[in-house]
Amino acid sequence: MAKFINPFTDVGFKRIFGQAINKDLLIDFLNALLVGERHVKDITFLDKELLPVFRKDRGVIYDIYCTDENGEQFIVEMQNQEQINFRERALYYLSQTIARQGEKGPDWKFGLKSVYGVFFMNFELKGGTRKLRTDIVLADRDTHELFTDKMRYIFLELPAFTKEEDDCENDFERWIYVLKNMETLKRLPFKARSAVFQKLEEIVDIASLSKEERMMYDESLKVYRDNLAVREFNIQEGREIGRAEGRAEGRAEGRAEGRAEGRAEGRAEEREKNLQTIKRLKQLGTPIEIIAQASGMSADEISAL
Repeated sequence: MAKFINPFTDVGFKRIFGQAINKDLLIDFLNALLVGERHVKDITFLDKELLPVFRKDRGVIYDIYCTDENGEQFIVEMQNQEQINFRERALYYLSQTIARQGEKGPDWKFGLKSVYGVFFMNFELKGGTRKLRTDIVLADRDTHELFTDKMRYIFLELPAFTKEEDDCENDFERWIYVLKNMETLKRLPFKARSAVFQKLEEIVDIASLSKEERMMYDESLKVYRDNLAVREFNIQEGREIGRAEGRAEGRAEGRAEGRAEGRAEGRAEEREKNLQTIKRLKQLGTPIEIIAQASGMSADEISAL
């Protein structure tokens, strides 16, 4: 039986990163993610649901949505399976957050705050580079010079991370290792290095959940496992369909190839019969001009036989 919660479940992920009382965990992760770029001192959780500006428009619901002490905003999402238009969905999420910063009246001069989208992906992104971290920024295509720092996407492809505990070189990799392996661990590593991991162990210990929290977690875990089962079924079904189509194509190609070979053999046999007839006509003393007219061959070809 697992000792720690599964962080890929909705309840587990939000228990780690989505509670104001434990916001130091999210702050520590963001600083590990953005080390050398910026340092977050504090965050405030915002309403995760953005209602549409106009009736009948589409709103958005984030997993985690917060802002730091400078007004810069962070959207943090966990995705367990790829969705149709996944990249476009991420673009829409960040664009909505950018657009919401607009202020009414003539005095606003488009003073925007940066928006960061951090997307944990518990799957291999189709068409991706198969690496742990992909950072997307708005930059000049030729010079790669940054155009603006107001919109930033960070995609974390968890299956691409294969390091073991002793191989982790920095806090970012330690976070990824713990999150990816949490459900199978008997103890959380790195506690001697950082008090954050000591606190994390206390929060994610299943024994620390209240009865109500355990019921919510168990339901979330069931949904997670059901989704995995559906995904695996679809993969297996796709493979079977692919194999069946491949076998059908092979049979069709075999029949077509057989017909082509049969036609070629038939033509060769017919040509051989014609040549034997021409040779007999020559032996009987039939003039070459008459044989040429009857067979369609040239006089030189007939003479060479």
